[in-house]
Amino acid sequence: MKNHIVLYQPVMPANTGNISRTCAATNATLHLIHPLGFSTDDKMLKRAGLDYWHNVDIIEHASLEDFMAYLNGRPLYLITKFAPHNYSDVNFSENSEGEQFFMFGKETTGLPIELMEEYKEQSLRVPMNDEHVRSLNLSNTVCIVLFEALRQQQFSGLEVEHHYRDTDKARELEW
Repeated sequence: MKNHIVLYQPVMPANTGNISRTCAATNATLHLIHPLGFSTDDKMLKRAGLDYWHNVDIIEHASLEDFMAYLNGRPLYLITKFAPHNYSDVNFSENSEGEQFFMFGKETTGLPIELMEEYKEQSLRVPMNDEHVRSLNLSNTVCIVLFEALRQQQFSGLEVEHHYRDTDKARELEW
């Protein structure tokens, strides 16, 4: 199952850099919907994902309309605090398309209301205490949702256990 992370008009380069690193670690494709609030040459973006940027499959879309045309009916989940469904109640392990897209909103304003209305049944929420904070950090929320999907997919394609057999540290620990 292929997972795609979609950022709708992100404005904070450090979040996008951290998310790009997560995508590199999980083999997820990163989609950036313009306009962006920064240049992809931004030093904060590169600092957060510098060593990984070249390992990330990144697709940029000029607009939401361009992304929706690219999506072409494939499964899309909107991640928003206003969603009627909990992200952990959805089966992300398989679908007929063999891939799915998780869209996250702009850090300052979220996703467009019209899009949320159209995709109400595919809108998912990460539970939180809304009395204390307005929202969770974008890069943290991406991790929460993506790793739930990966857990359900048995972490397919990922190194579940790492062995340090031939290192000084492994010999010290007798591993």
